Amino acid sequence: MLPATFKLCAAISYQHLRNMTGLRRQAAVAISQELSKLACRGTGPSTWINQVRRRSSLLSSRLEEKPFSEMEMSYIKQGEEALQKSLSILGDQDGWKTETVVDNGDKVQSKVLPDVGKVFRLEVVVDQPLDAVYSELVDNMEQMGDWNPNVKEVKILQKIGKDTVITHEKAAATPGNIVGPRDFVSVRCSKRRGSTCVLAGMSTKYGAMPEQEGFVRAENGPTCMILRPLPGSPSQTKLIWLLSIDLKGWLPKTIINQVLSQTQVAFANHLRERLARTVAVNC
Repeated sequence: MLPATFKLCAAISYQHLRNMTGLRRQAAVAISQELSKLACRGTGPSTWINQVRRRSSLLSSRLEEKPFSEMEMSYIKQGEEALQKSLSILGDQDGWKTETVVDNGDKVQSKVLPDVGKVFRLEVVVDQPLDAVYSELVDNMEQMGDWNPNVKEVKILQKIGKDTVITHEKAAATPGNIVGPRDFVSVRCSKRRGSTCVLAGMSTKYGAMPEQEGFVRAENGPTCMILRPLPGSPSQTKLIWLLSIDLKGWLPKTIINQVLSQTQVAFANHLRERLARTVAVNC
């Protein structure tokens, strides 16, 4: 990470703080301090990640909104942390090992991080414009179970402001029940700035959604999807998906690694099919 980037993200004018009161002001100060600490860590990212960081200031997008409760602010902060940590991982180009390369160019890489474990990175090009991909993944996220057979259901439990949601996702069992049904409770943060979109998330606790019978409560994050137009071809979208999951239970690592990389490749294919059908219907 570039220190200057986080200094920019964390900068809050004295006048802004004077205009904030009570819990909202305390939360803003706390988040500003956390972002400032991050300025001292990490290495320089690529240009496009740097641009996202500079323009993804949590505080600047929140100042004009209604006050949030202490719990809501904690979820907002979790989403922002997932976003920043994901971008830091993607920004470090060293140490990635190729897991899968498909004939159409789709590629899955992985690396092991001391504080996270094994993470997977999918890079694909989708033959649809960014707006269509963004709408499917963000605006229509609850419909993912209709087109992705690896997902049984995605349900939005709570919306917090315009960028943050709490979701409950049910994952289907893998063929042969090698990996049984899992579910996740996640906080998701979406940022759209210019031609770049960042969709980040991580597992969280949500009292209204306890563990469900028949499902193992797994954990994910930090996870992130980056969407941006393919250079020179605005009708196509470059998608990068950072996946970090702890499936829980007694599963051999070799099986987990195979399942996760295959899941990413399958997701890209199902997304393409979904978008192709949607475009055909709209035409």
